[in-house]
Amino acid sequence: MSYEHPLAYLIGIEGAALLRAFTGEHDREFVEARLAEIRTLLADEDLANGVEVTQLAPRDGYARWAAAYDSGDNAAFADEPHLAAFLDDIPPGRALDAACGTGRLTRLLAERGHHVVAVDGSPEMLSHAKADSTQVADLHELPVDDGSKDVVLCGLALSHVPDLTPVIAEFARVLAPGGHLVLSDVHPEQVQRGSIPSVRTADGAPARVRTNHHRVGDYLRAFLAAGLAPVRCEEPTPIPAKPQHVPGGGRWDLWPWSLNGLVPDALAAAAKDVPSMLLWHCRKTG
Repeated sequence: MSYEHPLAYLIGIEGAALLRAFTGEHDREFVEARLAEIRTLLADEDLANGVEVTQLAPRDGYARWAAAYDSGDNAAFADEPHLAAFLDDIPPGRALDAACGTGRLTRLLAERGHHVVAVDGSPEMLSHAKADSTQVADLHELPVDDGSKDVVLCGLALSHVPDLTPVIAEFARVLAPGGHLVLSDVHPEQVQRGSIPSVRTADGAPARVRTNHHRVGDYLRAFLAAGLAPVRCEEPTPIPAKPQHVPGGGRWDLWPWSLNGLVPDALAAAAKDVPSMLLWHCRKTG
């Protein structure tokens, strides 16, 4: 169980903005405006109450989310054009879509002529996927022979594993020599700022899919330990957009995004040049 308070998020954003001012990015007027805004936020009775939030295991969380996963506007799907560009440089072959979810990335592989096996830990998500074959499986124990794949693709999944090392080693195991590993995930900077999937439990209580904060160096160390050589790393930043003002910060299901409109200037300063996604392309060296 975690405790999410709107003021904790809002003052955190103000603090990130003030730290950037402290290192020379903003002037006295900006700093005084932030401090005044913090006083106003603390006095706002509409922001006085926090929410107890259940932490769900990924398999349980995605079971709850599966039916609606592909509906609406999911900002995390912004990884697709970047992954497509990575895959354009890889010849067709035997591919594994690991943690395929509903198969949104399986399509990218199939369109490029790959023979695709798709696996996911959630039967509910996997039921929506279309591939040459599908199987329920954990990332730690892939039902794939050693060296049998030319490409392993994994999107928006590794932040849900507590330790990258054994999963990256498993990806390396199933790759043929010279094979390609292509990954995407929400950038750790965004995970730290609350970009974590929200769902509701069966009784309607607020819940988040359990998510971990892996640093960029954690990925790199896991690659090197598994005999994978990074070829390309991208950290795209989102296109700045003015957040919508939602009186009182809106309902919990829309946090933290619905809170951003309460502190637009602080958000713009805190978020400037902060990456939204982390993408990797590696090759197996052995």
